Amino acid sequence: MKELAWEIAETSRMIRRHFNRRAAVLGVTSAQWRALAWLGHEPRLKQVELAERLDVEPITAGRIIDRLEEAGLVERLSDPVDRRAWRLVVTDKAQPIIQRLGMLAEDMAGDIFAGLETSEVEEVRATLARVRENIGRTETAQRKSA
Repeated sequence: MKELAWEIAETSRMIRRHFNRRAAVLGVTSAQWRALAWLGHEPRLKQVELAERLDVEPITAGRIIDRLEEAGLVERLSDPVDRRAWRLVVTDKAQPIIQRLGMLAEDMAGDIFAGLETSEVEEVRATLARVRENIGRTETAQRKSA
């Protein structure tokens, strides 16, 4: 089983590296495109929530957002409930970049999943979803026992 976990991690690393190389032509770093992708999927995340999704410290997420904000791609909005928090939204200027990243991801998916049947891809997705659920249950149980 540990070999399977290693294979999944290595495949993820290779996919991310491949995408990073292709996305570099758009002038965004891997950290920036990941932040834009999350904010495109989940608008109005708090900075701390974005940090969790990026798996980075909040200060690191803050720096990423600083750069995206300076480039006019992300805007910080005050949280109406928590005056200490910021909600993050992508700007209109970011939309063409997000669309190009989406097209790039679609093209890349066609390349890396070539030769796989739709049913095979769906089976892998379902299996990976179960693995994530198992991880979530394990982490929840560990937090409760700590």
